Amino acid sequence: MSAKKESSVWQGFKAFLMRGNVIDLAVAVVIGAAFTNIVNALVKGIINPLVGAIGTQNLDNYSTCLSGSCHGTHGIQLMWGSVLGATLSFLITATVVYFLMVLPMSKYLARQADRKAAREGTKEIVEVTELEVLKEIRDALLAQRAAGHDER
Repeated sequence: MSAKKESSVWQGFKAFLMRGNVIDLAVAVVIGAAFTNIVNALVKGIINPLVGAIGTQNLDNYSTCLSGSCHGTHGIQLMWGSVLGATLSFLITATVVYFLMVLPMSKYLARQADRKAAREGTKEIVEVTELEVLKEIRDALLAQRAAGHDER
């Protein structure tokens, strides 16, 4: 019985792994990790120097001291520059993903749906037309038969 149980567990695990959405999720995680490197390089190589033209290239240097003095580890510092850097990184990532991936894919899928609807719409028109022609033929044959019975 344990060999049968082990076999069914293994088959269940295999079926889980072979689902399309699990594979898609794994691919998305790997692509996302690789994409993170691109975004980090963009922030470090372009955004930070642009911000550096105004102040400092390292956003982590922007902070505010809440206590009387902040020397080393003494005092309470708000590291708002780190938050600003992370926010910029997120916004850049979201913008690039939207304009380079989501928007083109949604336009592509919309075109595919329109083509499919046009093909199906054409079929329905042809089928309705054929059905109407067949009804007209039937009605004409019934009318001829009825006319033939009336003459006798």
